[in-house]
Amino acid sequence: MRIITVVSGGRGIWRKLAFLFADVVVLALSLYLAFLLRFDAHIPSRFLTMFFLTLPLALALKIPFLVLFRMYRFSWAYVGMEELYNTGLACAGGSLAFAAMLFLLRHWPAVSGMPRSVLGIDFAFTLIGLGGIRLSKRAVRHAFTRTRGSQGNGGRRALIVGAGEAGEQLVRGILREKKTGFWPVGFVDDDPVKKGLLIHGVPVLGPKEQLPDLIRTKQVEAVIIAMPSAPSRTIRTTVDLARKGGVQEIKIIPFFSELYTGEIKVSEIREVQPEDLLGREQISIDTQAIEHFLRSKTVLITGAAGSIGSELCRQALRFGSAQLFALDIDETGLFNLEQELRRRFPGDKAQILVGDVRDRERIAAIFQRYRPQVVFHAAAYKHVPIMEAFPEEAVKTNVFGTQITIEEACRAETESFVLISTDKAVNPTSIYGATKRAGEMIALDKGKSTTTRCIAVRFGNVLGSRGSVLPLFMEQIRRGGPVTVTHPQMRRYFMITAEAVLLVLQAAAMGQGGEVFVLDMGQPVKILELAKELIRFQGLEPDRDIPIVFTGTRPGEKLYEELLTAEEGTDATSHQRVFVARIKTTSEQRQVELALERLHHATIDGGRKMIISTLQTLIPTYRPFEGDPSKQLE
Repeated sequence: MRIITVVSGGRGIWRKLAFLFADVVVLALSLYLAFLLRFDAHIPSRFLTMFFLTLPLALALKIPFLVLFRMYRFSWAYVGMEELYNTGLACAGGSLAFAAMLFLLRHWPAVSGMPRSVLGIDFAFTLIGLGGIRLSKRAVRHAFTRTRGSQGNGGRRALIVGAGEAGEQLVRGILREKKTGFWPVGFVDDDPVKKGLLIHGVPVLGPKEQLPDLIRTKQVEAVIIAMPSAPSRTIRTTVDLARKGGVQEIKIIPFFSELYTGEIKVSEIREVQPEDLLGREQISIDTQAIEHFLRSKTVLITGAAGSIGSELCRQALRFGSAQLFALDIDETGLFNLEQELRRRFPGDKAQILVGDVRDRERIAAIFQRYRPQVVFHAAAYKHVPIMEAFPEEAVKTNVFGTQITIEEACRAETESFVLISTDKAVNPTSIYGATKRAGEMIALDKGKSTTTRCIAVRFGNVLGSRGSVLPLFMEQIRRGGPVTVTHPQMRRYFMITAEAVLLVLQAAAMGQGGEVFVLDMGQPVKILELAKELIRFQGLEPDRDIPIVFTGTRPGEKLYEELLTAEEGTDATSHQRVFVARIKTTSEQRQVELALERLHHATIDGGRKMIISTLQTLIPTYRPFEGDPSKQLE
């Protein structure tokens, strides 16, 4: 490995020296041509002497500006506007410094009478020469790519839906990369002004309504949707049109919120997922506030291998966390997460930790060793029917795991503690909901007597998360049905994972401590309609190709989830999708402590009834499921 590094570094030095030599030649030639042009190709001997005397001065002043503007650090194979802008600034700075020095030396006979036009011509030739050298590699590469494309590069012929900035970046990436598997034959865009335009040589052919005809006439094999901000109905329409044209391979660029590196790459495109058709609703985020909250901070995320926890890891690194510690008891999930984070975010900023939030010694050791400044507590048991059958396990993790984590966070003087909560904590009817509400109470209660800012954030279901209804339905559809829906009137709030986590970060950034934030999850979705949409997504018809059956509500389930209790209400914040619940504290700190002590004893030898009774004492709005949940467990 050391040998490879030395060789690589040596190649870099020789590359820089080669560019430096080329720049010296260009600078010298530019100044000579400026004299030559000024004197109509016949330079008088006096001014030829002046050229040789001023050339070392020009090089000594201009080369440092090239270094200052990082002209030897860019990858010129992919030169763009930023690089050309810096080239212009370097040339302007060097030429101005050269002119200023000549002005100071104007009384020196050797440079006295320097024609001012020479300086202007020299600047123009310098800019053209230096820019031309750096564009040459990309020009040759582009010409080779276009030739390769005209001859066929072996990639599948693709139509790009969306001729905006995202589409332009995508096509640029396809053209410059050798093996993408695609070759763009045209854009499709509803903007009539763009029709007929060429973007990197690829024509805009017409609106997306013409997609089926264009697919047939252009012999298209794949369609790539390059509209990161498009709502779900637009994606759904585009997918239907592409399938109508006979294309089965339909790719999509994810939301901007999922593009963690901030730029669109060919490697980012993926298959269209059901959540793209059901839950794509772009939200506005104050990225500066989130970046200020996380930049250069040490962050600990519990439950990091889960859907929400892993997305928190990605976003924390995206917003500049100095060090990330990902804690979970699931070592396989952590392994997969570590591989992904290393691929997306090269470096040593992310470290996985295996541990259980119920193990106080382990959690205390982690806080004392790593001293995290921000903690996101996402570790929880969340499957409602299973937790009804095993309430003691839900209590140990969701209640006492939260208590242990927050107490150790406060002992380590953590700046901020963010509890990931749920809409099921409102008027709970399940063990899961009740334990999450108890976790909220612990967090808020602890926050009163510590410098650690303690907040909780509630939100609803996340599309595509592990154990959620969407992957369950998709698996049932793949097996040929039936799709099982508990009740025809069952409704739930849904949001895609990246959007939910961004709103969590937004709430965390604005929290002062002691708040329960409530996310606006949009309109609730009928589970029956969700099942029908997923069946249609596979090109099938509900109740004709795939039957839908109703199984009845399961233990602890509600028909409708609530984000607030009737007594609470909300206060607006600076963000239109984030609210603060007006929590009325009905228990004193000592009462909470006593209830938690009884709950601890109940988990050891009290049984289900005692656990439920104690939770009802702690949470008066808790209305538990009556019956034997183990008999209805699926």
